[in-house]
Amino acid sequence: MGKTYEQLDQKLIDWIGGQKMFFVATAPLSGDGLVNLSPKGYDAFRVIDEKTVAYADLGGSGIETVAHVRENQRITIMFCAFEGPAMILRLYGKGRIMQFDHPDFDKEIARFENFGRARNIVFIDVERIADSCGWGVPFYDFKSERDQLTRYIDHRELEDWRESRMQKNAESLDGLPGMVRAAKPAE
Repeated sequence: MGKTYEQLDQKLIDWIGGQKMFFVATAPLSGDGLVNLSPKGYDAFRVIDEKTVAYADLGGSGIETVAHVRENQRITIMFCAFEGPAMILRLYGKGRIMQFDHPDFDKEIARFENFGRARNIVFIDVERIADSCGWGVPFYDFKSERDQLTRYIDHRELEDWRESRMQKNAESLDGLPGMVRAAKPAE
């Protein structure tokens, strides 16, 4: 039987820290919209405190998570134990996006070693924490991270990479705003 928790305790925080992968789920408000489920790795997840977590959003093929969180804040993070005792842990909450051009981005991205080229940081104010058995999750052995994404991000000049993110991630598959250009100051 699953258990719910009031907050992340040290045992859960340590367990989360040992996971090599997590999944992010979001959906738009529209019933016709696409539900998004994204796998994440690269040691990109951090527990800020007992009710706040964050991850460095390195990018990829779309901007669904960011667009959905901008629209309605709903987000779920799921961890699965692929080694050790069986367990699934879900963190349900409200998300906030900090884009790479935010004035506090450099300070906040420092939480994530070697992630200077993240396009966003996704913060989650956790409202519900629940585990379940995970008995159906198979065992897997972790070999290493794939380096294709970091090579793709790191090979470009910074300004070229930033402009590419703004153009390629301007909107979601559902047509919702993704990366948002900062308003130019009035003259």
